[in-house]
Amino acid sequence: MTPAARTQAAIELLDAIIAAARESGAAADTLIARYFAQRRYAGSKDRRAVRELVYAAIRRLGERPADGRAAMLALAATDPALAATFDGSPHGPAPVADEAPAAEGLHPRWLEDRLTASGLDATEQRALIERAPLDVRLHPDHAALDLPGAEPIPGLPLARRLPAGTDIAPHAGQIEVQDAGSQAVTLAAGATPGMTILDLCAGAGGKSLTLAALMNDDGRIIASDVDRARLSRLAPRAEKAGVTIIETRLLNPQQEVAALADVTADVVLIDAPCSGTGTWRRNPEARWRLTPARLDRLIAMQAHVLAIGAGAVKPGGALAYIVCSLLDGEGAAQVDAFLAANPGWQAEPLALPFGRPHGPGLRLTPAHDGTDGFFVARLRAPC
Repeated sequence: MTPAARTQAAIELLDAIIAAARESGAAADTLIARYFAQRRYAGSKDRRAVRELVYAAIRRLGERPADGRAAMLALAATDPALAATFDGSPHGPAPVADEAPAAEGLHPRWLEDRLTASGLDATEQRALIERAPLDVRLHPDHAALDLPGAEPIPGLPLARRLPAGTDIAPHAGQIEVQDAGSQAVTLAAGATPGMTILDLCAGAGGKSLTLAALMNDDGRIIASDVDRARLSRLAPRAEKAGVTIIETRLLNPQQEVAALADVTADVVLIDAPCSGTGTWRRNPEARWRLTPARLDRLIAMQAHVLAIGAGAVKPGGALAYIVCSLLDGEGAAQVDAFLAANPGWQAEPLALPFGRPHGPGLRLTPAHDGTDGFFVARLRAPC
């Protein structure tokens, strides 16, 4: 592909990503994979160059742009070599006419205001869209695995940080891709061998697998979710990891309490559905998807799953509440509201490898901790 053709490809991909963000369609990574699956002529260097252009534009634009061309024009405004590719050549973009580039910014204005109100300054907000590292967790049986270029992560004996672009396919069944922050907040469950733990919003089971490792595959983990497709991915992952204590339970929305009536757990872990503001380093186009109305729905859903989880905790047991969000409405304020509505429950101090005290829990941020962003709290049920 010529440089101009790469620019045009990035414009076409951005058009698709912008439409998907507007219509709650597929994620950027999925759209990029589909695009190149239909264009086998594009070599690895072409694919990498186009991908770099796409994500550079996404990170530069806080507000969702009108279209891919406006997005690329914003990138070209400070890159003469890129601007020169708007030359009208075959397979390249048309020359620049009397048209305005998309406006640059960190995040949509309404979100910047919410992030600022949640105590995040400009440095913290900028770090939310920087590139994320590649973190993995070793399976306990492969704790001595020698991964080229891997760096240990303090406080997490099984965690490693790998160089960007590392091919992890040869290590299937030996490692799991999992951000160091995600590994750290799972420790809030205080999982030990022999426990019964309910992973209420298990998804594809990343935290269930971490819990199983902490429990030495001894005890019982009930991994539940309302999303059949995501939950179905857990069983094969557990089998590859040699984990035997996880059972999956598909829940029907609004019927969760009945489906979990037989569960009395030492610990309930809730990795609640959230805005994902703490994971924008990995999918920066997500900030184009979020709206005030969607955020309100997520906050209501979090309160709902907190109530369900509390009902499954045995007297004197614990509930670990986690969101990969840095908005207080989903984190500190959500837990404060739960404590106010549930007399006798108490927030316990947490000592994790990462994070700073924030309200009734801890908050991890990319700028301070080098991890994805999280809020986590451990709540103790009355006896």
